Order: sequence, then C-alpha cells, then structure tokens
Amino acid sequence: MGSPANSTEVPRNASDPFPRDEEVAQVEILVLSVTFVVAVVGNVSVLLAMHNTKRKMSRMHLFIRHLSLADLVVAFCQVLPQLCWKITYRFYGPDVLCRVVKHLQVTGMFASTYMMVMMTVDRYIAICHPLKTLQQPTRRSCVMIVSTWTCSLALSAPQIFIFSLSEVRNGTGVYDCWAHFVEPWGARAYITWITVGIFLVPVVILVVCYGFICHSIWRNIKYKKRKGAAGKDGLIGKNSVSSITTISRAKLRTVKMTLVIVLAYIVCWAPFFIVQMWSVWDDNLQFVDSENTAVTLSALLASLNSCCNPWIYMIFSGHLLQDFVNCLPCCHRIKADFRKEDSDSSLRRTTLLTKATNRSPTGSSGNWKELDNYPKTPAQAE
Repeated sequence: MGSPANSTEVPRNASDPFPRDEEVAQVEILVLSVTFVVAVVGNVSVLLAMHNTKRKMSRMHLFIRHLSLADLVVAFCQVLPQLCWKITYRFYGPDVLCRVVKHLQVTGMFASTYMMVMMTVDRYIAICHPLKTLQQPTRRSCVMIVSTWTCSLALSAPQIFIFSLSEVRNGTGVYDCWAHFVEPWGARAYITWITVGIFLVPVVILVVCYGFICHSIWRNIKYKKRKGAAGKDGLIGKNSVSSITTISRAKLRTVKMTLVIVLAYIVCWAPFFIVQMWSVWDDNLQFVDSENTAVTLSALLASLNSCCNPWIYMIFSGHLLQDFVNCLPCCHRIKADFRKEDSDSSLRRTTLLTKATNRSPTGSSGNWKELDNYPKTPAQAE
C-alpha cells in the first residue's frame, strides 16, 4: 500500500488496476438497497411500536430497543456506506471521512453482536438464577447496555489508525479507503482479531449460556414429572426458586426468541468470517484477487442479519406488531369509523328497544305511565 493521502481532493485515473465485474456489482447494489430499506423499516417499526405501547416496559423490551438501535447503526453506518461504495466503486471523500466510516462500520457490528450477547446473559440470569432478578434488575440491565455501547466504541477504535485514503497501487493515481498492515502478518492479525472479537467469543458465550438454560429447563421439567405440578417444593439448582412455575411461559417465549436471533446471527455471519479467514490464511489466495462469488455472497448474507431481527421480535412478541399497527394514522381513521358505526348501531338498537318497551299492552301509542294517569272508572277503581 502507498502512503496515506492527506489532501481532500485526490486526482483519479481512469485506468483502475483492479477492475470489477459490473454485472455482479449491479446485483450487489440491488441487494444492498433492499437490505437497507428493509432493515430501516423493520427496526423503526419496532421502535415506534415500543414507544406507543401501553404495556409496562420490561428488561427484555429494553434490550430489544437497544438491539434495534444497534441494527439501525449497522444499516446507516455499514450497509448504506457499502451501498454508496458499490455505486461509485472507489471511495470519493476526504481521509477523515474514510476513517470515521470505517470506525462506525465496526462499531455497529460490535454493538449489535454484544447487545445480543447481553440479552442472552439476561435470559440466563432470569432462568438459572431467578432470585438475582429481584435485586435491582433494571439497574443491572442499564449497566449492561451502557457497557456494551462503550466497549463497542473502544474496540472499534483501531479502525481509525488502520484505514486511510491512499493509493491502491503505487503510481496508479487511483485512491481508495484502504487498510495499511505490517507485512506479512498484519492482515492475518487484523482479520483474526475481528473474527475472534465479533464472532468466535460471542458464539462461545452464547453456546455456554444456552447450555445452562437448556439444562435448567430440563431439570424443571424432570422435577415436575417426578413430583407433580401442584404444591411440590424442591430445589432445582443453586440460587434457584423451586417448582416448574418459576419458568413461566413468558420467559420461555423470550428464550425461544433470543435463540432464534442467535441462530440467525450465526447463519448470516459464519460464511462471511470463514471466507475472510480463508482469504488471509491461504497462501494461494491473494486478498486483492478475492473479489469472487464466495466473497460477494458472504458479504451480502452478513448484511441481511439486521433485516431479520425486527421481524423475529414481531413474531415472538405479538403485541409489538399490534402496537405498531395501532400507531399508523390510517388505522386510527379506520378505528374511528368502526367506533362511529358501532355507536350509531348501538344508538339505533337502544331507540328501537325503548320504543318497544314503552308501547302499551293494548297496542296504543301512549305509554304505560300515561295510562296510569288517566282517570279511572268506578269499575276500575274497585
């Protein structure tokens, strides 16, 4: 790599040393555009639904809100810059913008990943150590969330020093936002660090947490079968409340939701990190020549993860979808029309019922109270 360029206006040469396949680029642009729109619409819908909901905000909702915010950071700071990059092919901007964009791209990845990890850890505490959830749970959740955002910003700080606006090859006059590594081990160390920090370590933590969660649920079910569901007390595990009733359906539903989120994350990101590790550890494959189908598909699949999460929330938390629909203006008009029709129908039924009950037994138009006020004959008086 050449030395970084400090000028904000860098001359470009039409003879690019690394030309690209324009047909593949068009497919990437289309997929990234759809991904960006779906991710933004989905996560904004979740945030609107949670803002307008009348239900009490739980710890799980707090984590979902911040995971949606992290996915929005991914959409605006990773997917959108990547989309612009694919349209222009080369980075057109100052060196400062190059460094900031690269920093925010990795910040979103760290935040989304570790917010999911914290959500899983919270589910682990709720299932395996339910007594601890009674000890200032909201404060603990806030500390976990703030720590996640702080660590994400700190762990992505090396991006500012690694990437800069520089020549893609000396003497070509073509500049891009590229990384500078110490040869020959720099690129391997960087990709390995990103893979371990964003993928391997979180996956290990997630697997361990779900191992304990599944074990606790299995022991609860086993205890219920052995002792019966009603009025049976016994210890399930260390620091646990007894009886199967401690694991409610709501907790099990949130565990299922976080499990699906974790599986979606692994499916979307595993191919990307595998290809990246392969590109730097295989001596027969040069990284600059690795713009092939595998790299393209793995990168596009990774960007889909931010689209999946909001719809998973909607599926496993049905009231969020209902709350979002309720906050739409068109739904308010429809509901108002329905209420007006119901009110008019109720008024008509009440009027008809009143007329029917006020008619005299003889079929006359006068009511019973009026008949009582008529002067009575001697025969009627007797």
